Amino acid sequence: MMRSVTAGVAVLVALVSACSVGPNYRRPKFDASPTYKEEAGWKPSAPADALNRGPWWEIFQDEVLSGLEAKIEISNENVKAAAAAVEEAHALVRQSESAFWPSVSVGANRVRTVTGPLPPHTLDSLNLTGVWNIDVWGQFRRSLESNRASEQSSQAALAAARLAAQAELATDYFELRAQDQLQNILDDIVKAEELSLKITENRYKVGVAAKADVVSAQTQLLSSQAQQVNAPLQRAVLEHAIAVLLGQQPANFSIARAPLRTDVPTVPPGLPSTLLERRPDVAEAERKVAAANAQIGVAISAFFPSLTLNGSDDYQGDTISRLIRTANRVWAIGPSVALSVFDAGLRRAEVAQARAAYEQSVDDYRQTVLSSLEQVEDEIVTLRVLEQQGAIEDDAVKAAREAEALTLNQYKAGTVPYSSVITAQTTRLDSEETALNVLSSRLQASVAMIQALGGGWTATSLQ
Repeated sequence: MMRSVTAGVAVLVALVSACSVGPNYRRPKFDASPTYKEEAGWKPSAPADALNRGPWWEIFQDEVLSGLEAKIEISNENVKAAAAAVEEAHALVRQSESAFWPSVSVGANRVRTVTGPLPPHTLDSLNLTGVWNIDVWGQFRRSLESNRASEQSSQAALAAARLAAQAELATDYFELRAQDQLQNILDDIVKAEELSLKITENRYKVGVAAKADVVSAQTQLLSSQAQQVNAPLQRAVLEHAIAVLLGQQPANFSIARAPLRTDVPTVPPGLPSTLLERRPDVAEAERKVAAANAQIGVAISAFFPSLTLNGSDDYQGDTISRLIRTANRVWAIGPSVALSVFDAGLRRAEVAQARAAYEQSVDDYRQTVLSSLEQVEDEIVTLRVLEQQGAIEDDAVKAAREAEALTLNQYKAGTVPYSSVITAQTTRLDSEETALNVLSSRLQASVAMIQALGGGWTATSLQ
């Protein structure tokens, strides 16, 4: 008897690896172009291999920025939520793995029965029950495959959330530094206009300037002072945003003023096809495709009979001290097969749903790849155009400063009216602000470029 049971169990175990129904996964094909359209005529500045040497923000060589970026991982609430999602996905994988093993339960019971005039009767029982669902058609294996792909998708989503928070922090940081630089420009402008007012007042006192010149100088100074007072507003807003990104209350956070860097490091975009491995959002979408593909097999397996191995070992007796005896033992073991013969089209509908979900995930994956290519193309052309514009604006600032100095000297000599000085000062301020905006935009575009390239992340990081 035991020999036949053992042989039967061996046969059932052998069936576990029989087959897995449903399609095996293949990554959706996407033929990326060999080069970027906008890369022609653009040469990234050094260092070109910065993303291969450490955290991507170190390319900017800013200790304050590096210190802030290091806090994103442990403080940003969105990143922490994504990390919790990874743990949840990992728990689902463990749940799927447990389905391959038999479940065993132990129970004990005491029942006291009274029947009419008969004396009371007590029945004690101790039972051990085992149930093993044999994965003949690969339902559990496909579920595990799906949950593992979903876990990897969650890991990629965590990387994407981390990269988004890091990029947003760097963008806000450079905007804040631009506001610091704007404050310096306005401070310098106000000092220059205070000097111009003093010169005008002295000329008016000696009778070589009109009262209108003094009023015009005062008006120009007041206008610049108003901008000077308003400048800290946007900086404060950016500082608050950085605090929230770091998971801190704005009241307990501050960043000291510092000048904006004048160079803009960038990295080469590489080949378009490498984005399939370098962007976490692309990897996340691809892993979702794999998870959806496995769910097709799970749905198809419902068409096949389920095979379960059941076993029990019970002891029943009226005396607990002598319960565990051979005479009180009742054990049983054997397989059971179940097959649904009518479900009103439920299983077919579930397979159709799984296939539709797979097709949707494929379309989402391809759209994500297209969007990633679009972002890189956008940042390449943005960096190229802004670099050219920046060179022109720098020359414009130099010319505006020289024109302001020459016009002020001409006014002192009495060869031009004071309106010419005001025009020169306004032109200089506009040129300074435009050049600053271009520089800030270039730094932000550089951050966006790094983010579009995946920030140094690769799909090999997925476990």
